[in-house]
Amino acid sequence: MFEHLLQISLDDLSSLVHTFGPALLEALLLLLIGGWLAARLANFLQRAMGRASFDPTLSGFLRNLVYGVLIAVLIVMALQTAGVPSAPLLAALGAGGLAIGLALQGSLSNLAWGVLLIVFRPFKVGDFIHAGGVDGTVEGINLMHTQLVLADNREAVVPNAKIGADAIINFSRRGTRRFELRVGIGYGDDIGKAIAVVQRLFQADPRILQDPAPTVWTDSLGDSSVNLLLRGHTANADFWPAQTDLLRAVKEQFDAENISIPFPQRDVRIVNAPAAGG
Repeated sequence: MFEHLLQISLDDLSSLVHTFGPALLEALLLLLIGGWLAARLANFLQRAMGRASFDPTLSGFLRNLVYGVLIAVLIVMALQTAGVPSAPLLAALGAGGLAIGLALQGSLSNLAWGVLLIVFRPFKVGDFIHAGGVDGTVEGINLMHTQLVLADNREAVVPNAKIGADAIINFSRRGTRRFELRVGIGYGDDIGKAIAVVQRLFQADPRILQDPAPTVWTDSLGDSSVNLLLRGHTANADFWPAQTDLLRAVKEQFDAENISIPFPQRDVRIVNAPAAGG
């Protein structure tokens, strides 16, 4: 009895191998050879993007994306070759992809904006920008978020979707930045003399660019001073030290030229009221 059952099982197994064996072998070969070719193609694409000076983060992402798509196609083809119906499989993959997309909606938005930021390059590492409501120097850009170093050396990690949804102001894109300083002089001082002093200081500091030319204007008539507006351009690296040194030089030179820098004052007059009956 046992030998009869064993013989039936071996016959069934032999029949299954004879029926499905070639298809399974073909599917396995398709996976092995196709996987090898997919890896070679993805690596070739990454090297080509490297020669074209693509961003390393973007080229790595696209390489993995192409490889993943090719492997997914290979798996579907292998299952079809093995005799598995493709329609239910594709429906299941579609439903699973939709569920994953809804669950990761925010992350996918960050990912999409990360790709756009890397491709279109509105800023690069080292630029000082205003983005996502934050001012800072770009330290790193990846597919999900951007790292900014703030002026006080804190680090801000800003999601790429937040950066992409708002205006981006790049202070470093053109290589130079313009500063503005306001200095008040007394109403009794010579405005032309004060302007000439500032213009000499512009010429004396090599960090202040002469093209475009720095300017000084009479900006407004304040309560206690005539306000001058100083404008000039510097290289990005000289932006802060040049304007702070200029402000100190203006104060020292105005003192040497007897040009006053007034501060708010209040005069109090006490009037003695006449005595009653006087």
